[in-house]
Amino acid sequence: MLVNISEILGKAKDGHYGVPAILACNQLSVMACIDAAEETESPLIMLCGGGQTRDIDYLGRMMTDYANKASVPVTMILDHSPSFEDSMRGIHAGFRAIMVDRSQRPFEDNVAEVCELSRIAHAAGVEVEGELGHVGMGDNYEHDGHNAFTVPDEAIEYVERTKVDCLAVAIGTAHGVYKGTPELHFNLLQELAEKVPVPLVLHGGSGSGDENLAKACRLGIAKVNIANDVLRASYNKLVENGMEGNNIYGIFDLMYAGYKEKSMHLMELFGSAGKAK
Repeated sequence: MLVNISEILGKAKDGHYGVPAILACNQLSVMACIDAAEETESPLIMLCGGGQTRDIDYLGRMMTDYANKASVPVTMILDHSPSFEDSMRGIHAGFRAIMVDRSQRPFEDNVAEVCELSRIAHAAGVEVEGELGHVGMGDNYEHDGHNAFTVPDEAIEYVERTKVDCLAVAIGTAHGVYKGTPELHFNLLQELAEKVPVPLVLHGGSGSGDENLAKACRLGIAKVNIANDVLRASYNKLVENGMEGNNIYGIFDLMYAGYKEKSMHLMELFGSAGKAK
Protein backbone atom coordinates (compact mmCIF):
# COMPACT_ATOMS: atom_id res chain seq x y z
CA MET A 1 0.00 0.00 0.00
CA LEU A 2 1.23 3.47 -0.84
CA VAL A 3 1.69 5.65 2.25
CA ASN A 4 3.40 8.88 3.28
CA ILE A 5 7.00 8.69 4.42
CA SER A 6 6.11 10.13 7.84
CA GLU A 7 3.88 7.12 8.53
CA ILE A 8 6.82 4.76 7.98
CA LEU A 9 9.48 6.88 9.67
CA GLY A 10 7.39 7.86 12.66
CA LYS A 11 6.96 4.21 13.60
CA ALA A 12 10.65 3.53 12.98
CA LYS A 13 11.68 6.44 15.22
CA ASP A 14 9.39 5.28 18.02
CA GLY A 15 10.43 1.63 17.61
CA HIS A 16 14.19 2.29 17.40
CA TYR A 17 14.69 0.54 14.07
CA GLY A 18 15.64 1.71 10.59
CA VAL A 19 13.96 1.31 7.21
CA PRO A 20 16.08 0.89 4.08
CA ALA A 21 15.58 3.50 1.37
CA ILE A 22 16.63 1.50 -1.67
CA LEU A 23 17.53 2.81 -5.10
CA ALA A 24 14.68 2.00 -7.49
CA CYS A 25 15.17 3.48 -10.94
CA ASN A 26 13.58 0.90 -13.28
CA GLN A 27 11.03 -1.91 -13.26
CA LEU A 28 13.51 -4.60 -12.22
CA SER A 29 14.73 -2.71 -9.14
CA VAL A 30 11.20 -1.64 -8.16
CA MET A 31 9.96 -5.24 -8.32
CA ALA A 32 12.99 -6.62 -6.49
CA CYS A 33 12.81 -4.31 -3.48
CA ILE A 34 9.01 -4.55 -3.16
CA ASP A 35 9.17 -8.36 -3.34
CA ALA A 36 11.89 -8.28 -0.67
CA ALA A 37 9.70 -6.10 1.55
CA GLU A 38 6.71 -8.38 1.14
CA GLU A 39 8.74 -11.50 1.88
CA THR A 40 10.28 -10.01 5.04
CA GLU A 41 7.08 -8.14 5.99
CA SER A 42 9.01 -4.88 6.09
CA PRO A 43 7.99 -1.32 5.21
CA LEU A 44 9.94 0.07 2.26
CA ILE A 45 11.14 3.39 0.94
CA MET A 46 12.07 3.52 -2.73
CA LEU A 47 14.40 6.34 -3.74
CA CYS A 48 15.50 7.73 -7.06
CA GLY A 49 17.15 10.95 -8.19
CA GLY A 50 16.06 12.77 -11.31
CA GLY A 51 19.40 12.02 -12.97
CA GLN A 52 18.97 8.25 -12.50
CA THR A 53 16.06 7.88 -14.92
CA ARG A 54 15.34 9.16 -18.41
CA ASP A 55 11.62 9.63 -17.73
CA ILE A 56 10.79 10.57 -14.16
CA ASP A 57 7.07 10.95 -14.91
CA TYR A 58 6.78 7.37 -16.17
CA LEU A 59 8.91 6.07 -13.30
CA GLY A 60 6.69 7.87 -10.81
CA ARG A 61 3.55 6.32 -12.29
CA MET A 62 5.11 2.85 -12.30
CA MET A 63 6.35 3.14 -8.72
CA THR A 64 2.93 4.35 -7.60
CA ASP A 65 1.21 1.42 -9.31
CA TYR A 66 3.52 -1.19 -7.77
CA ALA A 67 3.31 0.47 -4.34
CA ASN A 68 -0.48 0.50 -4.42
CA LYS A 69 -0.52 -3.23 -5.13
CA ALA A 70 1.99 -4.09 -2.38
CA SER A 71 0.85 -5.86 0.77
CA VAL A 72 3.21 -3.79 2.94
CA PRO A 73 3.59 -0.01 3.45
CA VAL A 74 5.64 1.48 0.61
CA THR A 75 6.57 5.04 -0.24
CA MET A 76 8.93 6.78 -2.62
CA ILE A 77 11.18 9.81 -2.36
CA LEU A 78 12.96 11.92 -4.95
CA ASP A 79 16.56 11.90 -3.76
CA HIS A 80 18.94 14.89 -3.76
CA SER A 81 16.85 17.27 -5.86
CA PRO A 82 19.46 19.97 -6.58
CA SER A 83 17.19 22.70 -7.94
CA PHE A 84 13.72 24.18 -7.63
CA GLU A 85 12.81 22.80 -11.05
CA ASP A 86 13.97 19.29 -10.16
CA SER A 87 11.86 19.31 -7.00
CA MET A 88 8.81 20.44 -8.98
CA ARG A 89 9.32 17.58 -11.44
CA GLY A 90 9.41 15.13 -8.53
CA ILE A 91 6.17 16.49 -7.09
CA HIS A 92 4.53 16.38 -10.53
CA ALA A 93 5.73 12.79 -11.05
CA GLY A 94 3.88 11.63 -7.94
CA PHE A 95 6.70 11.12 -5.45
CA ARG A 96 5.31 11.20 -1.91
CA ALA A 97 8.40 13.01 -0.62
CA ILE A 98 11.26 15.07 -1.99
CA MET A 99 14.75 15.37 -0.55
CA VAL A 100 15.79 19.01 -0.90
CA ASP A 101 19.59 19.03 -0.72
CA ARG A 102 21.06 22.43 0.04
CA SER A 103 23.64 21.03 2.46
CA GLN A 104 26.58 22.76 0.75
CA ARG A 105 24.94 26.16 1.07
CA PRO A 106 25.47 28.47 4.08
CA PHE A 107 23.00 27.83 6.91
CA GLU A 108 20.70 30.77 6.18
CA ASP A 109 20.61 30.02 2.45
CA ASN A 110 19.88 26.36 3.18
CA VAL A 111 17.01 27.36 5.47
CA ALA A 112 15.55 29.90 3.03
CA GLU A 113 15.55 27.58 0.01
CA VAL A 114 14.21 24.58 1.92
CA CYS A 115 11.51 26.74 3.55
CA GLU A 116 10.21 27.76 0.14
CA LEU A 117 10.10 24.21 -1.21
CA SER A 118 8.69 22.85 2.04
CA ARG A 119 5.77 25.29 1.83
CA ILE A 120 5.02 24.34 -1.79
CA ALA A 121 5.45 20.59 -1.26
CA HIS A 122 3.27 20.51 1.83
CA ALA A 123 0.54 22.39 -0.03
CA ALA A 124 0.60 19.56 -2.58
CA GLY A 125 0.50 16.86 0.10
CA VAL A 126 4.17 15.97 -0.43
CA GLU A 127 6.62 15.63 2.46
CA VAL A 128 10.17 16.97 2.63
CA GLU A 129 13.57 15.72 3.75
CA GLY A 130 16.29 18.29 4.39
CA GLU A 131 19.99 17.89 5.11
CA LEU A 132 22.09 19.79 7.61
CA GLY A 133 25.79 19.19 7.78
CA HIS A 134 27.07 17.64 4.58
CA VAL A 135 27.56 13.99 3.60
CA GLY A 136 30.38 14.03 1.08
CA MET A 137 31.95 11.42 -1.19
CA GLY A 138 33.64 8.18 -0.18
CA ASP A 139 36.50 8.65 -2.65
CA ASN A 140 37.37 11.84 -0.76
CA TYR A 141 36.70 10.36 2.66
CA GLU A 142 39.95 11.58 4.22
CA HIS A 143 38.42 15.07 4.00
CA ASP A 144 34.66 14.62 3.60
CA GLY A 145 34.33 11.97 6.30
CA HIS A 146 35.74 14.23 9.00
CA ASN A 147 34.17 17.59 8.21
CA ALA A 148 30.80 19.35 8.09
CA PHE A 149 29.14 17.27 10.82
CA THR A 150 25.61 18.18 11.89
CA VAL A 151 25.51 20.53 14.89
CA PRO A 152 22.64 19.54 17.24
CA ASP A 153 21.53 23.05 18.24
CA GLU A 154 21.57 24.15 14.60
CA ALA A 155 19.54 21.05 13.69
CA ILE A 156 16.82 22.02 16.19
CA GLU A 157 16.58 25.51 14.70
CA TYR A 158 16.69 24.15 11.16
CA VAL A 159 13.76 21.78 11.70
CA GLU A 160 11.70 24.47 13.44
CA ARG A 161 12.22 26.98 10.66
CA THR A 162 12.03 24.76 7.58
CA LYS A 163 9.22 22.46 8.78
CA VAL A 164 10.94 19.45 7.19
CA ASP A 165 9.42 16.05 7.94
CA CYS A 166 12.76 14.25 8.36
CA LEU A 167 16.39 15.31 8.50
CA ALA A 168 19.49 13.84 6.90
CA VAL A 169 22.46 14.19 9.25
CA ALA A 170 26.23 14.01 8.80
CA ILE A 171 27.86 11.73 11.39
CA GLY A 172 30.74 10.24 9.40
CA THR A 173 29.30 8.39 6.40
CA ALA A 174 29.93 9.28 2.75
CA HIS A 175 28.36 8.56 -0.63
CA GLY A 176 29.78 5.92 -2.94
CA VAL A 177 32.78 3.65 -2.47
CA TYR A 178 34.98 4.50 0.50
CA LYS A 179 38.70 5.18 0.32
CA GLY A 180 39.46 4.56 3.95
CA THR A 181 37.51 3.04 6.81
CA PRO A 182 34.19 4.67 7.71
CA GLU A 183 34.06 6.04 11.24
CA LEU A 184 30.60 6.85 12.55
CA HIS A 185 30.27 9.25 15.47
CA PHE A 186 27.65 7.55 17.61
CA ASN A 187 27.82 10.03 20.48
CA LEU A 188 26.83 12.77 18.06
CA LEU A 189 24.03 10.59 16.70
CA GLN A 190 22.65 9.96 20.19
CA GLU A 191 22.61 13.68 20.94
CA LEU A 192 20.85 14.43 17.65
CA ALA A 193 18.28 11.68 18.27
CA GLU A 194 17.52 13.10 21.72
CA LYS A 195 17.19 16.73 20.58
CA VAL A 196 15.77 16.67 17.05
CA PRO A 197 11.99 16.09 16.96
CA VAL A 198 11.75 14.57 13.46
CA PRO A 199 13.08 11.19 12.23
CA LEU A 200 16.76 11.13 11.27
CA VAL A 201 18.14 9.92 7.93
CA LEU A 202 21.55 8.47 7.11
CA HIS A 203 22.94 8.96 3.61
CA GLY A 204 25.92 6.97 2.39
CA GLY A 205 24.83 3.67 3.91
CA SER A 206 26.55 1.53 1.29
CA GLY A 207 29.92 0.24 2.44
CA SER A 208 29.53 1.69 5.93
CA GLY A 209 29.56 -1.76 7.54
CA ASP A 210 26.73 -3.95 8.84
CA GLU A 211 27.68 -3.46 12.48
CA ASN A 212 27.84 0.33 12.12
CA LEU A 213 24.49 0.51 10.33
CA ALA A 214 22.68 -1.78 12.76
CA LYS A 215 23.97 0.27 15.68
CA ALA A 216 23.02 3.55 14.00
CA CYS A 217 19.45 2.30 13.57
CA ARG A 218 19.23 1.28 17.21
CA LEU A 219 20.50 4.72 18.28
CA GLY A 220 18.09 6.82 16.26
CA ILE A 221 18.48 6.53 12.48
CA ALA A 222 15.05 5.80 10.98
CA LYS A 223 15.99 5.77 7.27
CA VAL A 224 19.19 4.52 5.64
CA ASN A 225 19.85 5.29 1.98
CA ILE A 226 21.32 2.40 -0.01
CA ALA A 227 22.30 2.49 -3.69
CA ASN A 228 25.81 1.19 -4.35
CA ASP A 229 25.36 -1.97 -2.28
CA VAL A 230 22.25 -3.22 -4.11
CA LEU A 231 23.77 -2.44 -7.50
CA ARG A 232 26.94 -4.27 -6.46
CA ALA A 233 24.90 -7.26 -5.27
CA SER A 234 23.24 -7.46 -8.69
CA TYR A 235 26.59 -7.33 -10.44
CA ASN A 236 28.14 -9.92 -8.12
CA LYS A 237 25.29 -12.32 -8.85
CA LEU A 238 26.13 -12.12 -12.55
CA VAL A 239 29.83 -12.71 -11.88
CA GLU A 240 29.12 -15.68 -9.60
CA ASN A 241 26.97 -17.41 -12.19
CA GLY A 242 28.91 -16.45 -15.30
CA MET A 243 27.40 -15.02 -18.46
CA GLU A 244 29.10 -17.33 -20.96
CA GLY A 245 27.09 -18.83 -23.81
CA ASN A 246 23.36 -19.21 -23.23
CA ASN A 247 23.69 -18.15 -19.59
CA ILE A 248 23.27 -14.63 -20.89
CA TYR A 249 19.51 -15.27 -21.19
CA GLY A 250 19.31 -15.38 -17.41
CA ILE A 251 20.83 -11.95 -16.96
CA PHE A 252 17.69 -10.17 -15.74
CA ASP A 253 16.61 -12.96 -13.39
CA LEU A 254 20.06 -12.97 -11.80
CA MET A 255 20.14 -9.19 -11.44
CA TYR A 256 16.73 -9.31 -9.80
CA ALA A 257 17.86 -12.06 -7.43
CA GLY A 258 20.96 -10.16 -6.33
CA TYR A 259 18.97 -6.99 -5.75
CA LYS A 260 16.24 -8.77 -3.80
CA GLU A 261 18.63 -10.80 -1.62
CA LYS A 262 20.58 -7.70 -0.61
CA SER A 263 17.38 -5.79 0.09
CA MET A 264 16.12 -8.58 2.35
CA HIS A 265 19.44 -8.62 4.21
CA LEU A 266 19.17 -4.87 4.85
CA MET A 267 15.62 -5.17 6.16
CA GLU A 268 16.71 -7.81 8.65
CA LEU A 269 19.84 -5.84 9.57
CA PHE A 270 18.08 -2.53 10.19
CA GLY A 271 15.29 -4.14 12.19
CA SER A 272 12.39 -3.32 9.86
CA ALA A 273 11.63 -6.98 8.99
CA GLY A 274 8.34 -7.99 10.53
CA LYS A 275 7.32 -4.39 11.30
CA ALA A 276 4.71 -4.30 8.52
CA LYS A 277 2.53 -6.86 10.30
